[in-house]
Amino acid sequence: MRKRGFEVVSAFADKGIHLPARKTAASAGYDIEAAEERVLAPHEVTIVPTGIKAYMQENEYLGIHVRSGFSARNNVSFINSQGIIDADYYNNEDNEGHIMLAFHNHGDKPVLVEKGMRVAQGIFYSYLTVDGDEAGHGEKRRGGMGSTGAL
Repeated sequence: MRKRGFEVVSAFADKGIHLPARKTAASAGYDIEAAEERVLAPHEVTIVPTGIKAYMQENEYLGIHVRSGFSARNNVSFINSQGIIDADYYNNEDNEGHIMLAFHNHGDKPVLVEKGMRVAQGIFYSYLTVDGDEAGHGEKRRGGMGSTGAL
Protein backbone atom coordinates (compact mmCIF):
# COMPACT_ATOMS: atom_id res chain seq x y z
CA MET A 1 0.00 0.00 0.00
CA ARG A 2 1.30 3.43 -0.93
CA LYS A 3 1.55 5.79 2.03
CA ARG A 4 2.59 9.20 0.67
CA GLY A 5 4.37 10.67 -2.30
CA PHE A 6 4.22 12.82 -5.40
CA GLU A 7 3.10 12.29 -8.99
CA VAL A 8 3.06 14.46 -12.10
CA VAL A 9 -0.43 15.66 -13.12
CA SER A 10 -1.54 14.49 -16.56
CA ALA A 11 -1.46 17.99 -18.12
CA PHE A 12 2.30 18.14 -17.42
CA ALA A 13 3.15 14.49 -18.17
CA ASP A 14 5.61 15.22 -20.99
CA LYS A 15 6.96 18.57 -19.81
CA GLY A 16 10.06 17.52 -17.87
CA ILE A 17 8.61 17.91 -14.38
CA HIS A 18 10.84 16.71 -11.52
CA LEU A 19 9.19 15.14 -8.50
CA PRO A 20 10.02 16.88 -5.21
CA ALA A 21 13.06 15.56 -3.40
CA ARG A 22 14.90 16.16 -0.13
CA LYS A 23 18.45 17.42 -0.67
CA THR A 24 20.05 16.12 2.54
CA ALA A 25 19.43 13.20 4.91
CA ALA A 26 18.09 15.54 7.64
CA SER A 27 15.97 17.79 5.40
CA ALA A 28 12.33 17.92 6.49
CA GLY A 29 11.09 19.47 3.26
CA TYR A 30 10.81 18.15 -0.28
CA ASP A 31 11.91 20.89 -2.69
CA ILE A 32 9.21 21.86 -5.17
CA GLU A 33 9.96 23.42 -8.56
CA ALA A 34 7.99 25.79 -10.74
CA ALA A 35 6.52 23.94 -13.74
CA GLU A 36 6.38 27.04 -15.95
CA GLU A 37 8.02 30.44 -16.11
CA ARG A 38 6.10 33.24 -14.40
CA VAL A 39 6.81 36.85 -13.51
CA LEU A 40 5.73 37.86 -10.02
CA ALA A 41 4.53 41.44 -10.52
CA PRO A 42 5.23 43.94 -7.72
CA HIS A 43 2.56 44.08 -5.01
CA GLU A 44 0.42 41.43 -6.72
CA VAL A 45 -0.46 37.77 -6.25
CA THR A 46 0.65 35.37 -8.98
CA ILE A 47 -0.23 31.69 -9.26
CA VAL A 48 2.69 29.43 -10.18
CA PRO A 49 1.89 25.86 -11.29
CA THR A 50 4.03 22.98 -10.02
CA GLY A 51 2.82 20.21 -12.34
CA ILE A 52 2.58 17.83 -9.37
CA LYS A 53 0.04 16.34 -7.01
CA ALA A 54 0.53 14.59 -3.67
CA TYR A 55 -1.05 11.52 -2.11
CA MET A 56 -1.06 10.74 1.60
CA GLN A 57 -2.98 9.05 4.41
CA GLU A 58 -6.38 10.42 5.53
CA ASN A 59 -4.98 11.87 8.78
CA GLU A 60 -2.18 13.77 7.02
CA TYR A 61 -1.73 16.95 5.04
CA LEU A 62 1.10 18.41 3.00
CA GLY A 63 2.27 21.79 4.28
CA ILE A 64 3.68 23.98 1.50
CA HIS A 65 6.25 26.61 2.51
CA VAL A 66 8.22 29.16 0.49
CA ARG A 67 11.90 28.28 0.41
CA SER A 68 13.57 30.71 2.80
CA GLY A 69 16.37 31.77 0.45
CA PHE A 70 13.97 32.47 -2.41
CA SER A 71 11.70 34.44 -0.08
CA ALA A 72 14.46 36.51 1.53
CA ARG A 73 16.29 37.30 -1.72
CA ASN A 74 13.14 38.33 -3.58
CA ASN A 75 10.83 39.76 -0.89
CA VAL A 76 8.07 37.24 -1.65
CA SER A 77 5.77 35.05 0.45
CA PHE A 78 2.68 32.94 -0.01
CA ILE A 79 -0.49 35.02 0.23
CA ASN A 80 -1.80 32.59 2.88
CA SER A 81 1.57 32.11 4.66
CA GLN A 82 1.46 28.30 4.38
CA GLY A 83 -0.38 26.22 1.83
CA ILE A 84 -2.28 23.21 3.12
CA ILE A 85 -2.88 20.30 0.76
CA ASP A 86 -5.51 17.96 2.23
CA ALA A 87 -5.46 14.23 1.55
CA ASP A 88 -8.72 14.39 -0.40
CA TYR A 89 -7.32 17.04 -2.76
CA TYR A 90 -5.48 14.24 -4.57
CA ASN A 91 -7.16 13.37 -7.88
CA ASN A 92 -10.18 15.62 -7.24
CA GLU A 93 -12.46 15.98 -10.26
CA ASP A 94 -11.81 19.71 -10.74
CA ASN A 95 -8.02 19.77 -11.27
CA GLU A 96 -6.61 16.31 -10.48
CA GLY A 97 -5.04 17.71 -7.30
CA HIS A 98 -2.57 19.99 -9.10
CA ILE A 99 -0.60 21.92 -6.49
CA MET A 100 -0.56 25.63 -7.32
CA LEU A 101 1.53 28.21 -5.46
CA ALA A 102 0.03 31.65 -4.70
CA PHE A 103 2.98 34.03 -4.35
CA HIS A 104 2.75 37.65 -3.21
CA ASN A 105 5.57 39.96 -4.33
CA HIS A 106 6.03 42.56 -1.56
CA GLY A 107 8.76 44.38 -3.46
CA ASP A 108 8.79 47.13 -6.07
CA LYS A 109 10.47 45.05 -8.80
CA PRO A 110 9.18 42.08 -10.79
CA VAL A 111 10.61 38.69 -9.82
CA LEU A 112 11.28 36.12 -12.55
CA VAL A 113 10.42 32.53 -11.62
CA GLU A 114 12.00 30.21 -14.17
CA LYS A 115 10.78 26.72 -15.01
CA GLY A 116 12.59 24.24 -12.77
CA MET A 117 13.45 26.85 -10.11
CA ARG A 118 13.07 25.42 -6.58
CA VAL A 119 10.68 27.90 -4.98
CA ALA A 120 8.84 25.96 -2.28
CA GLN A 121 9.11 22.92 -0.07
CA GLY A 122 6.54 20.43 1.10
CA ILE A 123 6.47 18.76 4.50
CA PHE A 124 4.04 15.97 5.36
CA TYR A 125 2.28 16.35 8.72
CA SER A 126 -0.09 14.21 10.79
CA TYR A 127 -3.00 15.84 12.58
CA LEU A 128 -5.51 14.95 15.29
CA THR A 129 -9.29 15.38 15.41
CA VAL A 130 -11.69 15.96 18.29
CA ASP A 131 -14.11 13.43 19.80
CA GLY A 132 -17.31 13.15 17.79
CA ASP A 133 -15.85 14.79 14.70
CA GLU A 134 -18.12 14.16 11.73
CA ALA A 135 -16.46 16.51 9.22
CA GLY A 136 -17.91 16.44 5.77
CA HIS A 137 -20.44 13.68 6.44
CA GLY A 138 -19.11 11.89 3.37
CA GLU A 139 -18.88 15.03 1.21
CA LYS A 140 -16.55 14.69 -1.76
CA ARG A 141 -14.02 17.44 -2.56
CA ARG A 142 -14.58 18.95 -5.98
CA GLY A 143 -11.87 21.54 -6.37
CA GLY A 144 -8.88 23.51 -5.24
CA MET A 145 -8.34 26.83 -3.47
CA GLY A 146 -11.41 27.71 -1.41
CA SER A 147 -13.38 24.62 -2.47
CA THR A 148 -14.32 23.48 1.04
CA GLY A 149 -16.14 26.80 1.56
CA ALA A 150 -18.64 25.62 -1.07
CA LEU A 151 -19.49 22.38 0.78
